[in-house]
Amino acid sequence: MAKIDQLVAQAQEHLEPGEVIEAAVFGAYETKLMGSKTVRNGVLCATDRRLLFYAKKMFGHDLESFPYGNISSFESSKSFTGHSFRFAASGNDVSLKWINAGDIQKFAELARARVGQRPVAPAQAASPDPMAQLAQLAELHRAGVVTDEEFAAKKAQLLGL
Repeated sequence: MAKIDQLVAQAQEHLEPGEVIEAAVFGAYETKLMGSKTVRNGVLCATDRRLLFYAKKMFGHDLESFPYGNISSFESSKSFTGHSFRFAASGNDVSLKWINAGDIQKFAELARARVGQRPVAPAQAASPDPMAQLAQLAELHRAGVVTDEEFAAKKAQLLGL
């Protein structure tokens, strides 16, 4: 199993319920640690909700999450050392360079398309129309599936009697 595949599998343990990794790239992540600049090799994942950086350490891991709604800009470039991505999120300037594995094009397309997007609230199920339910109940009653007593009780319930 390739290094990127191992890290993506480990990053999946930190996803929210129903969240899906749609693309991932492996490279060197520049960040500040205790006030000093440092570089960590890891995977940057584009999920359906956020960008997520994950790096394995000797005794643990580093994990940073960037919801798309908090990302104000996304840049990509390519040089002789490889691809790189840079984005600004909630006051952080994030950079992943020397990208050498993963679906670079798909990752960049997803990130560009979602920059600044707030998560969509799940659609709430529309409350059933009592008159439609009553018509359906009457049909079941006519077909003999529902007894007179069951029909009367459910009808009273639907009409709030």
